[in-house]
Amino acid sequence: MLGWVPEIWWRVHGGYTPTARFVAAGKRGSVFVKVATTPVTVDMLHREIKVYQDLTAPFIPRLIGADDDPDLPILIIEDLSDAVWPPPWTGDSVEEVLAAIAAMHATNASPLRLGTLLDERDEGWPKIAETPAPFLSLGLVSARWLEAALPALIDAERSCALTGDALTHLDLRSDNLCITHEGVKFIDWAEARRSSSRVDLGFFLPSLAYEGGPLPEAILPDAPDLAALISGFFALRAGLPDIPGSPFVRRVQREQLSTALPWAIRALGLPPPEPAT
Repeated sequence: MLGWVPEIWWRVHGGYTPTARFVAAGKRGSVFVKVATTPVTVDMLHREIKVYQDLTAPFIPRLIGADDDPDLPILIIEDLSDAVWPPPWTGDSVEEVLAAIAAMHATNASPLRLGTLLDERDEGWPKIAETPAPFLSLGLVSARWLEAALPALIDAERSCALTGDALTHLDLRSDNLCITHEGVKFIDWAEARRSSSRVDLGFFLPSLAYEGGPLPEAILPDAPDLAALISGFFALRAGLPDIPGSPFVRRVQREQLSTALPWAIRALGLPPPEPAT
């Protein structure tokens, strides 16, 4: 696939799925190699390979090669090990990433419909109203506070439109982006599709705030529907048991909920949460 033989390679640890990741290097340079290891990661890597084959843009890493084998797909892209991977965030790096996100959303992606995240999305706060125990187990709010806040959270979430024609990544976090001398690059494109640019940007903002960046409303003001949608997404999942093979996903969801829920409370003018008892 490379056209040259690597002299050394090593395992790269990162991400939240059991995909195997390597850097391979030799006299011709170095590359990043991603290999599926489970049925879930096989499906994800098939979708990601399609994105790399169909789209070329400054914010997409350079495709070196791919084998879209039905059972063992392999993706090879440029090695981004020497890039800057936030955090920490600076004012300049936040501006640069937001500009790259805007450029992505303005990119023509008319044939793209791959990611299933929005198709399979459970409503957040309505589901929590039915089964509140996992969310309440996090100790963030009391049952009485939740009961009083749910009508406003549900109404706001259901008013948020998910559809759109923008090229969206739908998994934007600092571990999925880096800053190179060529500009910002986004990785992990398995959930990419045409959808709402507003929702895509909104899902990035809680992680940015958690890592010391600006509050979500500093970038997307007057967005109670979006704040309710995103906080409900994480609130529904953060208190569930760990996912086999992906033990760090719940931790990340709890981190993002810790900034998404206060965003929703501020945006909807809800009272401060009562201590859980």
